[in-house]
Amino acid sequence: MATVTDETNGLRELFLLRPGTVYLNNGSYGACPLPVFQAWQHYQFDLECHPGAFLGQTYSKLLPQARERLGAYLGADANELVFVVNATMGVNVIAHSIDLQPGDEVLTTDQEYGCLDRMWEFICGKRKAKYVHQTVSLPVTSAEDVIETIWSGVTERTRVLYLSHITSPTALTLPIKPLMERARERGIVTLIDGAHAPGQMDLDMHDLGCDYYTGNCHKWMLTPKGSAFLYARKDAQPMVEPLIVSGGWRSFESRSGFIEEQQYNGTRDMSAFLAVPAALDFMERHDWMAVRARCHELVRYAREQIGAISGLPQNCPDSPEWFSQINTITLPRKDIKGLQAELGARHIEIPLTGWQDQRYARLSVQGYNTKADVDCLIDAVRAWADKPDAE
Repeated sequence: MATVTDETNGLRELFLLRPGTVYLNNGSYGACPLPVFQAWQHYQFDLECHPGAFLGQTYSKLLPQARERLGAYLGADANELVFVVNATMGVNVIAHSIDLQPGDEVLTTDQEYGCLDRMWEFICGKRKAKYVHQTVSLPVTSAEDVIETIWSGVTERTRVLYLSHITSPTALTLPIKPLMERARERGIVTLIDGAHAPGQMDLDMHDLGCDYYTGNCHKWMLTPKGSAFLYARKDAQPMVEPLIVSGGWRSFESRSGFIEEQQYNGTRDMSAFLAVPAALDFMERHDWMAVRARCHELVRYAREQIGAISGLPQNCPDSPEWFSQINTITLPRKDIKGLQAELGARHIEIPLTGWQDQRYARLSVQGYNTKADVDCLIDAVRAWADKPDAE
């Protein structure tokens, strides 16, 4: 393992997080650094000072520029991207657009985000389609095994392959590219929920080869809340319908219907979208590749130390192939209420999850975190593990 240090190169001071809290939960909501927060506030202030000019002229110039910057970062063309408020909205846009028929199947894994599982159950229930969960058992050991396990759920009725790039409950990076290639050969629509991926890993939409991809900018890309994107490959755009029908529908014949129909649907504050270039600038200034590498080493360190306490295997191999800055760490088999109390006493914020009869801590490490933060978590787990369970 590379040397793990406490050095954050001054990043901690640039975030607005409350002092005294050990925040190891970036994966849930993200955290916005002050320079990006100020850019966001600048646009909000400009909007309120000149509502007509801002909504009538300014943002219509700035929004395409923001899409251009984001497209360059994601390996996509600007006219393949629209801004949405979160990945949940992006998934909803595509799911509601697919013309599912009775008996059609939507294939996924058993490790998807619960809110979007509910969305698919709602849509499939209305259309008498079937939402199929393929079990991916933990721990995973081989990308090839995971690919074959997921693909074995494909039938002649499979119409959609819907997967998370990084799973929410287990924080595994799934090997999605080979599955995209197979699905395209079979004419299966592919939709990726990349809620956690942008900012944690290098992305190239054209190389990935999916039909649709949605991801949050406000989790790991450092933007304000309410900033995300929906990617639709050019030849897959005609299928996409607007979730909200407004003035953009069939109103701009000379431009992309996808952009106009999805982006322009009534008066709203687009300042969080306009702050995306500021977030990309921030990452460039602070050498975010190096920041990501340091954060990954801290996650590896936590896995190693807590693994020694629990004596239990982790959910995946110790490799960037499976995780970057977020991973679920196997906990000792004890009453979890004791750990919740220990974490609370030490002001540590981290989600505790359960999966396939095992308890995990879902650890997120962002640029503002230090080795001292991770050591605080390790000490809390050790103190809890050493205490007898209450009778």
